[in-house]
Amino acid sequence: MTEKDIPIFNAEKFSFVFSHYKYPFIFGGIGVLLFLSAIVLLLKNQAEKGEVQFVLNNESSASSEIKVDIQGAVMMPGVYNLKNGSRINDALSVAGGLAADADREYLAKYLNRAAKINDGQKIYIPFAGEIAGVQSSTSLINLSGLSQGQGKINLNTASQKELESLSGIGPVTAAKIISNRPYQTVEDLLNKKIVGKTVFEKIKDLLIVF
Repeated sequence: MTEKDIPIFNAEKFSFVFSHYKYPFIFGGIGVLLFLSAIVLLLKNQAEKGEVQFVLNNESSASSEIKVDIQGAVMMPGVYNLKNGSRINDALSVAGGLAADADREYLAKYLNRAAKINDGQKIYIPFAGEIAGVQSSTSLINLSGLSQGQGKINLNTASQKELESLSGIGPVTAAKIISNRPYQTVEDLLNKKIVGKTVFEKIKDLLIVF
């Protein structure tokens, strides 16, 4: 018999082997399938775990930062990202500090640099002479939004949350108030058509501008 006459696949021999080792073949095949399935599941779980970890890290990073809008008499007015829990003094630092024409005497008396900043808060630093005559010397006010002496809300510095505490002011109106700063008088809410007369009459005595 020549080399060419030797069959590549011997069906008779295979049938004999399979009939004697049928169960080992079957169980071995099942074992291989289970092993491969386990590897696929493991890789899938690792990928999902990685995605969850990535999302959690992003959420953690997002919640650790706040945005603050600082305007007026500072060197570099603008919107800045700060760490959650930052103070007004931190916002002043990233904005380059006070401008040369800032009302330093007024700020030294009334600006609470240690006040914590809320996410989305706007801080307005007045220029020298800008608020002359507006504020009486007996009314103690800080620039974090609230008048300590009278419990009034400052339209130029109040946070979204503080504005929403007013009767008739929802999230949309509060956002409009913030985006239309600065204000010279409380009546600017009407002049700029931010609130209607009915709502204005309810809240005007709770507001202050400086």
